[in-house]
Amino acid sequence: MRFSFLGALWLAAAAWVCASPFPESVAILYNADVPESEELARSYAAARFVPAGNLVGLSLPQKPVISRAEYISTLQDPLRAEFDKRGWWKRAKDPNGGILPVENRIRVLVTMRGVPLKIAPGPKPPATDPKDPVASRDEASVDSELALFGVEGVPTAGVLTNVFFESKVGIGDVNFPFLILTSRIDSASWETCERMIRDAVATEATGLWGMAYVDIANKFPQGDDWLRAIAKANIAAGIPTVVDRFNDTLPRHYPMTAAAIYYGWYDAHVSGPFVNPRFRFRPGAVAAHLHSFSADQLSDASRHWCAPLLEKGAAATVGNVYEPYLHLTHHFETFHQRLLEGFTLAEAAWMSIPVASWQGVVLGDPLYRPFERLDGTGEIAGADTDFRALRAAVLQWREEPAERHSQIAMAAERTGSGVFEEALGLELGELGLAAEAAQWLRKARTRYVTTDDRMRQDFHLAAIDRAANRKDSAIRVLRDAQTRYGPIPEADALKAWLDIIDPPPSPPAIPALSPPGNP
Repeated sequence: MRFSFLGALWLAAAAWVCASPFPESVAILYNADVPESEELARSYAAARFVPAGNLVGLSLPQKPVISRAEYISTLQDPLRAEFDKRGWWKRAKDPNGGILPVENRIRVLVTMRGVPLKIAPGPKPPATDPKDPVASRDEASVDSELALFGVEGVPTAGVLTNVFFESKVGIGDVNFPFLILTSRIDSASWETCERMIRDAVATEATGLWGMAYVDIANKFPQGDDWLRAIAKANIAAGIPTVVDRFNDTLPRHYPMTAAAIYYGWYDAHVSGPFVNPRFRFRPGAVAAHLHSFSADQLSDASRHWCAPLLEKGAAATVGNVYEPYLHLTHHFETFHQRLLEGFTLAEAAWMSIPVASWQGVVLGDPLYRPFERLDGTGEIAGADTDFRALRAAVLQWREEPAERHSQIAMAAERTGSGVFEEALGLELGELGLAAEAAQWLRKARTRYVTTDDRMRQDFHLAAIDRAANRKDSAIRVLRDAQTRYGPIPEADALKAWLDIIDPPPSPPAIPALSPPGNP
């Protein structure tokens, strides 16, 4: 019942539509009892030119987890009062007697570090219905609850339909005044929060360029399909993409460089390349790891996923504070596609999740548009040149892939670009042209200067052999790489793959001791 409650609310809303999210349509919520929270709110307002009158400070519990009663008394009700007092919305009764916003000047609400993260389950939840395990649960992300906080008269258990799910137009072009898109600037440190704001604004001037890494890991068909769709969309956009399709997630210290995009699943805690102390994302990076408790906490950068990814330099991610069930979490392929189409982070995230009043949370500047420069505009940074050229080749020869491949090959020879060669090898591999892909990856290995980039080509070559069940050849590639690079941290990744392909022998069994008195 609760799932479908909002399905027809738009019919009761007044014909009043705000423009696509502008600074004037953003409200900023901070904890008035935490000075740093207010300071962060003012920093964000200055960076995005949000009017000072759009800041809201409430006296909130100074803890990440609050009860439903605390949420209502300290957050929901006082925030409704602020919206009333400031004349931000107009609320009225719908035909069923429920009260909801029918006009709303605020389309986006951004919560600052210091605002509680999640609402704990009630003390005595009703018995779970095996046919609908969601219906009895009342725990939620604070931000997901706030998306519909202006609607009264709905039960607290279960989920609410997100009518913005899979929308193809922005929040300013739909008549959903009862829905406010929420996003959070929060992480394990205040410094990281400040950096997230700076990076989002700076990246929009140049665009987000670099490598994409997609770790499929073969867990459940729906999630795997999301990741496959992301890889396909990246290739179509001219973004060089490393796709790992093996059951194991990327190994510890995998040589991931120039990472602007990352999607993967399903480790419980941060792993793989991200435990390497040297690893950093490109500024403005979008990174997400699908796990039931990826945003369970945001204070420890060594646990779960959202906080570690942000601490490693990502500017935006999404996650879950409690078990969401796969179909009720962010659909990664929709999230990524909407970002590629130029929508803001908040719009893309809310377009990609089917429910509200549930477990999802969006972390990052809600107005951030990482890919608005895919048309080739913007300031050109030297480190972006090769990636911009790959995108330009797609725009020039979108319907002529053979010609595009030929042009990239000639450019690689002319410029000596390992990026061009690796990109060409990766795309040919995705097209099933393994032999041709391997030729370009070997060229890239000789062209690249850094050990990380060169070693990654060895992983690509070993992956081709692994996928073709050429075990001996894959082992040879990895052992040669071990010899070539020596005992560096990234060599842990080589050993991890070798241990999977060629497991070491089990240690000899220790003979059992005979009981006293027996021979």
